[in-house]
Amino acid sequence: MIDHQAALIYTMVLVSAADNNMTDAEMRIIGDNVRDLPAFASYDRDKLTRTLGECAALLGKENGLEEAFKTIKAALPAPLRETAYAMACDVVAADGEASQEELRVLEMIRDRLHIDRLVAAAIERGTRARFMTA
Repeated sequence: MIDHQAALIYTMVLVSAADNNMTDAEMRIIGDNVRDLPAFASYDRDKLTRTLGECAALLGKENGLEEAFKTIKAALPAPLRETAYAMACDVVAADGEASQEELRVLEMIRDRLHIDRLVAAAIERGTRARFMTA
């Protein structure tokens, strides 16, 4: 069993790994979120590399994606599910491109975590606004 902070990290890794290309920009956003967001205030940042590796190992197993979703859902309290989705959107936006695979994983996150469609649209719009360039 993982804690809620690891579940948030796993969610970000899922979308980053979706297209089999975890970019530097995506990894930087994951690190920035862990460093800056209140959900990680009590997180031991020295565990980040280990948590990333554990998630990657889980995803490498047969049915790893489904197991990751079950693990995430079990560890995330309901109030943090929208937070997880927002963090996943940040990772997708980080490199300026949203691949079809990343969009599909976002859809799966919405479904598995029961994120309301209007709430998801608002989160997505907020992400788009934050990552917009001139």
